Amino acid sequence: MLELLGYLFYDGWPTYLPNPWLLATIISVTVVLYVIKTYSDGVTNPIEAKMHGKVVMITGGTSGIGAAVTRSLAERGAQICLLTRLPPSDAYLADYLGELRKSTGNEMIYAEQVDLTDLFSIRKFATKWVDNAPPRRLDQIILCAATLTPPGCKRKETELGVEETWMVNYVANFHLLGILSPALRAQPLDRDVRVIIPTCASYISSPFLAEDLDEKMWTPGKAYARSKLALMVFGQSYQKHLDAYKRPDGFPMNARVTFVDPGLSRTPGFLRWVTRGTFWGLAFYMATYPLHWLLLKGPGRGAQAILYAAMEPSLGRGYGGKLIKECQEVDFARKDVKDEAVAKKLWESTDKLIEKTEAELAALRVLEKKQKDIEEEEKKKAEQVADIEALVGSIKKGKEAEKAKSSSRRRNKKAAS
Repeated sequence: MLELLGYLFYDGWPTYLPNPWLLATIISVTVVLYVIKTYSDGVTNPIEAKMHGKVVMITGGTSGIGAAVTRSLAERGAQICLLTRLPPSDAYLADYLGELRKSTGNEMIYAEQVDLTDLFSIRKFATKWVDNAPPRRLDQIILCAATLTPPGCKRKETELGVEETWMVNYVANFHLLGILSPALRAQPLDRDVRVIIPTCASYISSPFLAEDLDEKMWTPGKAYARSKLALMVFGQSYQKHLDAYKRPDGFPMNARVTFVDPGLSRTPGFLRWVTRGTFWGLAFYMATYPLHWLLLKGPGRGAQAILYAAMEPSLGRGYGGKLIKECQEVDFARKDVKDEAVAKKLWESTDKLIEKTEAELAALRVLEKKQKDIEEEEKKKAEQVADIEALVGSIKKGKEAEKAKSSSRRRNKKAAS
């Protein structure tokens, strides 16, 4: 070392090496970028647990953070039930499940079709799950599915007039958990049952739930933030709903709700938001991708807090309704998340919305059935008419053929005489 310093002092910096100031700048920039990237990637889940035998139901498990959570839990041996909009027979979904089973070495991965924009689809699946005897095992429900409308796009509604973001992000989860409540309460005492609700910091800027977000006040950002706040308020009420149940064995409820903020991540939803659903927005995103890569988490890193919530032993004890961020418990940024008056009003209004919407859906299904019956009856009548016409035609042809044969015989007799 002394020889090197002496050489540099007497002979100067070697010409075959880069400029020292340039080299120092490169090293400094590299260190700074490494520190920023390490910080933006967040904390890695420190908990490792085997999930063999556990049944985990996941929405949104085919893309983004949900896909990363699904893969990680499958690698640990969990039995995965994916709730997807596509039917299991869909070619893309079949390929996805096949690849997932092969890469994780776990064959206990399957999909159930549940359209979160359709209350009847949700009820059909959840009722079928609950009606099973004996009660099916269910250890965890992870609600990763969410949607948003890109900035600048128009407000979207479902077929029955419910705003799409409100429907998918909040009402669908309210409906699903409401029907699955008996399945959670029926789990034996020795099981650690968890309902994990991913959220995001946007709930902090949400309008108050008492405010009516009509078409004039509606914006994509407000709609998304409001749906997340509503889901968190409902989650707190749902925990109280579970705790109020008196188990036949007299022990306290073993199901707990946990909220998780994964942090800013490069998910398909974030891509839709940044690109505004346009080609030029996509071009801008591609041009600035290094910046997004540096400052935002990838889906795998975003999944770490959810995996922590799924495996941390302490979250299976004590009270529920905790918020996890960067693999540690944090406080809620808004007091109205735990406001019982707000929760009661929200629960009642959502019940009325579901009741009204399901009544309209039932009426619509009756009309569709009547229309289908009419069409089938008309089809049968048309087939009967076609059969009669074919029979009449064949009789006419037979008569004409017989007439032609008799005429031919008469001509032959005349010719012979």
